[in-house]
Amino acid sequence: MSLIKTPIKIRDLTLNSRLVMPPMATSKSEDGKVSDDLLAYYAQRAQGGYIGLIITEHCFISKAGQASENQISVSQDEDIAGLSRLAQTIKKDGSKAILQINHAGLNGFADTVYGPSAIVLPNGKNKDKKVLAFSQDELKELVRQYAEAALRVKKAGFDGVEIHAAHGYLLNQFYTPLLNKREDEYGGSLDKRIRIIIEVVKAVREKVGPDFVVALRLGACDYGFPGTTIDDSIYAAKEFEKASIDLIDITGGCNGFVRKDVTYPGYFKDASAPIKNAVSIPVILTGGISDIKDAEKLLEEGAADLIGVGRALYKDADWAKNAMAE
Repeated sequence: MSLIKTPIKIRDLTLNSRLVMPPMATSKSEDGKVSDDLLAYYAQRAQGGYIGLIITEHCFISKAGQASENQISVSQDEDIAGLSRLAQTIKKDGSKAILQINHAGLNGFADTVYGPSAIVLPNGKNKDKKVLAFSQDELKELVRQYAEAALRVKKAGFDGVEIHAAHGYLLNQFYTPLLNKREDEYGGSLDKRIRIIIEVVKAVREKVGPDFVVALRLGACDYGFPGTTIDDSIYAAKEFEKASIDLIDITGGCNGFVRKDVTYPGYFKDASAPIKNAVSIPVILTGGISDIKDAEKLLEEGAADLIGVGRALYKDADWAKNAMAE
């Protein structure tokens, strides 16, 4: 049996393959709710159960943390019913389902945005907004919002929750010295910059219990920016594992989900491979992978334990069916 078709266990959850559909925004939500178009999109890709794990697009934990107009909400109990329909749709043929929770921070949709520091983003996206830094009391409320959102994910029937700490969103903003200029216990040294992430992880774990899968999507490096390094993320990943993370999902930091000058399949493997060697929990690698043979090769190389295929699945709902039949 090929490695990509080999089952893998994450805590008490068994995936029928190593193929992952990573989070990708669809803008198919309507006023934060799960729409019929959104359900159809996931149903088409989950059909047949060829994908071992499907991780949903990011869902906002509060209105202040909303990233875009047509993003899904997990910010209130009224969202649970629609999210339950989404979980059932994904899991119908055997794929496992994890929902990603997020706060956009400085990349927010609202007129007033909050971040680790009151700073204008390098791309200028928030230059016309009111920009504020979180106070320590507000950070306590933020941690509570993450935990409550995670509990809604569990109540909706998902197999796990993923905390988004990548692509220049809030927790990634705290992680990178490029955007975190704080001088309190949440800024400065690496240990201080990951403090809020660890507080979120521990609060989520306490809320969902010991048997629910908690994953973290980590922006492992700010490629091309004077920010986080792979060495930072090796250390951080070990700390996140200690804090009870079950699965590390490796991607880019402030550079987003692409690398400007690198296009080979698995272009974040320079981060995923050493992190995999440093932790005992499974690691996902995504980035530029569109051929099942490349996915197999990356597994054989030890670049990761699971392989995410994004744009190919986004464009072609039958990609997994055709690829896994090879």
